[in-house]
Amino acid sequence: MRISFLLQNAYGIGGTVRATFNSAGALAERHDVEIVSVWRTHDRPALPLSGKVRLRSLIERRPHARRNDLDNELLGEPTPLVPPVEARGAGFDRLTDQRVARFLGRTDADVVVATRPGLVVYLAEFGRGHYLRIGQEHRVYGTHEPGIRAAQDAAVASLDAHTTVTEADAVTHRRHLAATGTPIVSVPNASPPPSLTVSGGEAPLVVAGGRLIPVKRYGLLVDAFATVVAAHPRWKLRIYGRGPQRAALRARIDELGLSDHVFLVGASPSLATEWAKGAIAAVTSREESFGMTIVEAMQCGTPVVATDCPHGPAEIIRDGEDGLLVPSGDSEGIARGLLRLIEDADLRRAMGSAARRNAERYAPENIARRYEELFADLHATSPPAPVPLDRRVAAGVRRTGAAARQALRRTVRRAGRVRSAGFGPLRPKSTCSVTAAGDLVVRLGRAGMPGTAFTLTATLRGSEGRGDQLVEVPLRRPDTGEGSWTVLLERRAHLLAEGRWDFHVVRSDDGARRRVASTTVEQHHLLSLKAAPGAPFGWWIPYTTVKNNLSVRTWRRPAHAEAHMVTTDSTSCSVEGALYGAEFAQGQRPRLLAVPRHDPASAFEAAVTTSGTDRFRFSLPYSRALDAGNGVTETWDLALLLSPGAEPVRVARVIGDVIDRRRTDLYPATGQLGTRGGATASVRPCFTVHNDLALALRAAPERVGPYAGRRPGSPASVTNDAAVVRGAPGVVTADTVLKSARAAERPSATVTYPRRPL
Repeated sequence: MRISFLLQNAYGIGGTVRATFNSAGALAERHDVEIVSVWRTHDRPALPLSGKVRLRSLIERRPHARRNDLDNELLGEPTPLVPPVEARGAGFDRLTDQRVARFLGRTDADVVVATRPGLVVYLAEFGRGHYLRIGQEHRVYGTHEPGIRAAQDAAVASLDAHTTVTEADAVTHRRHLAATGTPIVSVPNASPPPSLTVSGGEAPLVVAGGRLIPVKRYGLLVDAFATVVAAHPRWKLRIYGRGPQRAALRARIDELGLSDHVFLVGASPSLATEWAKGAIAAVTSREESFGMTIVEAMQCGTPVVATDCPHGPAEIIRDGEDGLLVPSGDSEGIARGLLRLIEDADLRRAMGSAARRNAERYAPENIARRYEELFADLHATSPPAPVPLDRRVAAGVRRTGAAARQALRRTVRRAGRVRSAGFGPLRPKSTCSVTAAGDLVVRLGRAGMPGTAFTLTATLRGSEGRGDQLVEVPLRRPDTGEGSWTVLLERRAHLLAEGRWDFHVVRSDDGARRRVASTTVEQHHLLSLKAAPGAPFGWWIPYTTVKNNLSVRTWRRPAHAEAHMVTTDSTSCSVEGALYGAEFAQGQRPRLLAVPRHDPASAFEAAVTTSGTDRFRFSLPYSRALDAGNGVTETWDLALLLSPGAEPVRVARVIGDVIDRRRTDLYPATGQLGTRGGATASVRPCFTVHNDLALALRAAPERVGPYAGRRPGSPASVTNDAAVVRGAPGVVTADTVLKSARAAERPSATVTYPRRPL
């Protein structure tokens, strides 16, 4: 069977594109499947697509393409067919009218599936009787703008069938469209199970994910989590996603005093790995057309607490078996659901196992069978007209010609890249996981690794190839024909310097070298991993870069003071933490050292309370920094002095799985506070580019003092932690600056912090 899926833009990112790619890939195992994208906006799709699915486009919108349609006179001309709201939102115009009509008139497909309202209108207008015409609804019936709703309802009457992603929405469609006689069938979205370790349900973490928009009601979740924290202060909430509600959520978190418990993490390249970290997933939407995030969390063995909203959650979650449904719009109900799973670890684990098992019904191969059953039923009850002979022949010639041209291009590219040794180009794609011991396991697929022997190299970024900043480890050959090249990087064997390390594969046969691409990085063991005892302190966090490459961020310090908890009020911040790589001696009275970056001579000390050999706590009044700096805009670095004359130990938050705390661990600023000299400033704790803890002062516009008016980038500007003291020979470390600043009688030094490569 030949099946064509019609997408507006297969090169974008969205739920419809992902669901279509998943279904098409599964159907392509037994059928001839293509995706026809109205637009082509990029060289490659952003989401993974099976190699068995053909992808072609109707309108070329890449500016660099040799033949693009950007100068076509029909581009941007209003279409008389598609409602204005849909046309503006999705880019329908006279050119899309023309190109889609041509495709629908010439295709020899057996089934054409349209995936959004404008395309459903086209399918009704231009579709032919020799193939099945199927419309898809990826939203809920009542959520479309009235003009779009009316146009799609009228179009459905001309189709052979129309699908929804939930049975509840199918019932609504049947009620409104009964007069059309068109079959309305529920076919859920397909979701492939992730190939990663499932959640153990042990980390005290709740995870939520999706766009930060009003319909998701994350404010309701934040309110509910305040109740959770009051009973279980160890538990944290992470919300993944971007959107217009971020500022409002940030303000609500600060208002409730949850800055050290609720974190807005931003978008993640792989939510599956984040679901696997959590013990519980939370969904608090006002409505869900389906609930793909629910299915993805369940596939990772993470039970979901979801509001019982229309339409998806109740069809996916079996309440009390693999998750919990709670009253919609009730923050206390959400809190009760979360607390039930938090306080019953056995129930949590049992629901996680059931969730993973029950989510198998959404596997792509199962959804593909439902489509096959639909197509078979429609063929049996209302078979399409035969394909006209001339159209069948023309389509076959086009397909054969296109396939031949693609094969020729692949052959030419391959021939141009083959090296003298006879091997194809290196395209190493990796998966990386952190073991329970904190070591890294890197696996590289055979497909991108033609050759007989390889070495994995790790290079410290910015080291310019110095030999002492290069690690080389041979890759182990695959055990089977379907296996992967594998390497284990042990923390005890490789004492990586602090910084960011990039991975490459080097082929031994010819020296070919290529950056390692990253497909999945599993970090869940980092949430429960303990730092190795003794000195020096070290920590590794592997991650995927913005260019989808594999890197690892490392910290290596003689000693380290981990800030486990930071709390704030209107006048001070308090920190509780643990010391690594050193111990508090009996009778020792450590001190907190706060050093301003502009004027180290204004450093001051504060008391530290210890417990045992490694626990500490301190409270830092904002007034101390305000008075010492006279309210000038400033950053104060914080460190522990274990004894007089000892090297300072930076206070930081390194342990865990977060490579950049600046963006996630945020704390509210105070209102304007005054100094004895009359200057005012707002103050807040913050984390630096190296995850070190600092105190940020922002002067009021009317500030006074010797540094008033100084612009960023002037000799006293601060950008990082490697300090150069003018007048002193050579480069000194930040710790040296912290230590030397204690001598109050020394003249003030001008300090600059040159940027360290990231």
